[in-house]
Amino acid sequence: MQTHVVNHPLVAERLATLRHKESSAPQFRQALNEISSLLVYEATRNLRTIETSVPTPVAVAASKGLAAQPLLVPVLRAGLGMLGAAQALLPQAAVGFIGVRRDETTLQPDAYMSTIPDSDQSAPVLVLDPMLATGGSLIYTCEQILAHQPAELIVVCVLAAPEGIDKFRGAGFTAPIYTAAIDEKLNEDGFIVPGLGDAGDRQFGVQ
Repeated sequence: MQTHVVNHPLVAERLATLRHKESSAPQFRQALNEISSLLVYEATRNLRTIETSVPTPVAVAASKGLAAQPLLVPVLRAGLGMLGAAQALLPQAAVGFIGVRRDETTLQPDAYMSTIPDSDQSAPVLVLDPMLATGGSLIYTCEQILAHQPAELIVVCVLAAPEGIDKFRGAGFTAPIYTAAIDEKLNEDGFIVPGLGDAGDRQFGVQ
């Protein structure tokens, strides 16, 4: 499956705010919420629909609805900043949480929480994670989700590094990835360059 870079002026503008080192925590959170809404909008473009009808004030109109409500899975802690935007667009969606921190020495995922609810196996799962860097956390998250046999996986991230995309694909995952940009590389500390720093620290005001 493809990696989709959402090329849109509003996405680019919010990404610039996220990147800027002088953006305050409130500015960062607002930009993250807004860019997440735009990315989730694109990521759900191909969700299956069913034919229905609704009464208008003057007649009955042919309409469409979602065939199944997606399951939203933010990767803690940084993914929390994307959840509100996704819920605003998909208010009936169930939510599961995966908690993964990165070991800053080995750069490997250190999992501490998993609450994936049993849901309709016809439902797609949207994974929300601002940064696809080394790929370890995303691979762990998707492995946990696949144990519940979802209909499909869709990954939504703000930034991606080529190394993370390659590692994710190399692990056998074919899920589409929707992102605002694919950056240049990872540095020796496993951070995306030019990136935006630590998305969790910046949105929660941790120095």
